[in-house]
Amino acid sequence: MSKKNDQTDTQVTAIEQDRSDSFSLIRADNAKLAELGYKAEFRREFSLLETVAFAFSIMGVIASVTSTLSFGLINGGHVGMVFGWLIPSLFVMFVALSMAEMASSMPTSAGLYYFSAKLAPPKYAPLASWITGWANVTGQITLVCSIDFTCAQMITTAIAVQTNGAVIMSSGATFGILLAILFTHGVVCSASTMGTTIAAIIALLVVSGDNKVSTADAFTLFENNSGWKSDGWAFMLAFTAPMWTLTGYDSAAHISEEIAGAAKAAPIAILVGVGATAGFGWLLLIATSFVITSVSDLLGTELPLPMGQVFLNVLGKRGMLAIWSLIIVVQFVTGAAQAVDASRVVFAFARDNALPGSRYWKRVNHSTQTPVNAVWFVVVISAICGVLGFSATAFNSLASASVIGLYTSYAAPIFLRITSGRDKLKPGPFTLGRWGIPVGAIAVAWVAFIVVVLFFPPGQSIDAQEMNYAVVIIMGVFIFASASWVLSAHKWFHGPVRNIDDHDSEEKTSM
Repeated sequence: MSKKNDQTDTQVTAIEQDRSDSFSLIRADNAKLAELGYKAEFRREFSLLETVAFAFSIMGVIASVTSTLSFGLINGGHVGMVFGWLIPSLFVMFVALSMAEMASSMPTSAGLYYFSAKLAPPKYAPLASWITGWANVTGQITLVCSIDFTCAQMITTAIAVQTNGAVIMSSGATFGILLAILFTHGVVCSASTMGTTIAAIIALLVVSGDNKVSTADAFTLFENNSGWKSDGWAFMLAFTAPMWTLTGYDSAAHISEEIAGAAKAAPIAILVGVGATAGFGWLLLIATSFVITSVSDLLGTELPLPMGQVFLNVLGKRGMLAIWSLIIVVQFVTGAAQAVDASRVVFAFARDNALPGSRYWKRVNHSTQTPVNAVWFVVVISAICGVLGFSATAFNSLASASVIGLYTSYAAPIFLRITSGRDKLKPGPFTLGRWGIPVGAIAVAWVAFIVVVLFFPPGQSIDAQEMNYAVVIIMGVFIFASASWVLSAHKWFHGPVRNIDDHDSEEKTSM
């Protein structure tokens, strides 16, 4: 009996110790946040594992590969799929490393534009913060729209397969489905994608039997179906697929005010999320490359997404619809997670009074302790961007705009980190040390290169239907933000605004 009592006492002590450690961790997090100038407004409900899962799920590897397969097929065929994914993934890791270091040093939901403000010369801090913030908001919202647009395409693909091609949904119907998904994302959020990805890899390789191309063809067969005369340029356009997929990992920084142990958990989530997504995505594309016996036939499919035809060819109608249903769920969940991330960015930017109507968007719902108004701001603006769905190159435009916006906001603080901010960054638990400068330099050079590539249209013949509307979106925001800055914002926007007084800060630190 005494042994049982001893065991019970030990378990109770362990539970109490865990609670004590958790409270200490949260107090330390809130003290660090107060040091950065903000009061704690959210519950810190994300653990390390949950943060990693969120960062991984927001990139939705299986659904993202499914959505972007055509980029590789058009721009290089098998080579475009396999190596058009691998090369950008390696360079994106440099961006992720630099971002992880900053997220560890400054764990706040303001994230990237806060980093820019703190690392820029004092005279230019407000402008650096303004540019970074607007670029990030643009990328975040167009990413929500592009994710949900492909989710709508997945649904229309399933309908086409189920009806044996008798029902092919129009652009208007696809837009209607997009609106329904966006509305649902106003109230729903969830996560997790790894199991479906592994199942897809196994299904493609095992069920296909002998109906596969040779190893040499799977890795080296190059086909230029883009319309560009230069094979090298066409291959670079295939980089759009991994660049669009490998976005949103800054979400770990944007939810840092909801993470316990944010200075450690956020950088780990960024690096694990990018590494896992890049790795699983590459394996899935290799498996897909083996089972594609004719790139031209696949590009000629009547289905909205070529990957649907791949699964249909390999698994048959029932098998395709089964795994496709899972992929739709994954993409829906990915869109919901991205909507959460985008709403936190809007909330943080509005908290610093940088958006029109900021007083509405920075409100936190007292019952849910979430920025409900910011969520619906994201939903409405995403729906407006969804009008591009009536263009033949809608997804290309939305994907390019989201990547350009997000990676511009990623590169801005990294550039400042390796120039004016070399001695300003206070190392957090995760630091690159002496490697911070060379890693950051490679990251900035890569972003400068890829942004130029993504402004180009998918083919040389350009008309209203085929042009890349990313330039319209990005330039529209740039003109609005620049005009706002010149006309008035430079007078009243001073960068991140402290919303905690010194007395509160001292209390947080002493807790």
